[in-house]
Amino acid sequence: MLESQLPLLIVMLALGTVAKVGTVTSGGEPGSLSRLGPAVLVPGRMQAPALLVCAAAELALATGLLVTTHPLFRWGTVAFFALSTYVLLELRRRRPDAGCGCFGEVSSAPVGLRSIGRTVVLTGMAVLSVWAPVPGWVSVFHLSWYAAAGVALLVLLSPEVEELIDRVRFRAPCEQRRGPAESVTLSRLRSSGVWRASRAELVSAQPYDSWRELCWRFFAFRNNDGDDVVFAVYLSGRRPAVRMAVVSAQDSEPLAEYTPVSA
Repeated sequence: MLESQLPLLIVMLALGTVAKVGTVTSGGEPGSLSRLGPAVLVPGRMQAPALLVCAAAELALATGLLVTTHPLFRWGTVAFFALSTYVLLELRRRRPDAGCGCFGEVSSAPVGLRSIGRTVVLTGMAVLSVWAPVPGWVSVFHLSWYAAAGVALLVLLSPEVEELIDRVRFRAPCEQRRGPAESVTLSRLRSSGVWRASRAELVSAQPYDSWRELCWRFFAFRNNDGDDVVFAVYLSGRRPAVRMAVVSAQDSEPLAEYTPVSA
């Protein structure tokens, strides 16, 4: 049982390495790295190196788990996933629009409870594997139903699966796809916990304005104090991320000219 999770840990670390290196080397759109953790938390010129350092750490841990039983790699994996959980919690608090970057630009969806739950599960798997008596390559030949259950749980907790399915269907990144109808997005907003927590403060359940920027649709309402309440709904996924901000009427000034954001 203890060694049953080693293959999953090795595969996840290897996939993270390949995806991060691919994201950095492919170039992508200007500023795309600034929307991915851990690059979000460092200055612009350090964003690509930060992803590469993270990829190198994952590669070293995956290799160590595969070929040896040394506790340095076992406990190092525990520390890596525990630290990843902390980073995701910080991203969700400080940059709710940013993706976790766990698997490069495929992980561009805003950090949600699923991504955080996945790192918690991986941390638990890593703890179990610390006392495994065999290296990872041996455990591949002794897979059990524990490994199958782990795979199912990780798939369930991985929003990247939905993103990859959407890319296969539409063959375009989120910001270049046709999003769901405005009424559908509004229904998703109204089914969210963020909406239920704020509804009583709104003057009307109907937005006075709505617009789309990149992978987000925004809905503007007014509250009982006359302030603007803006909800942002992510356009990808069955349970999209929803964010909310209140703009005080006293602090806001009308823009002389609106500049649309191009995808």
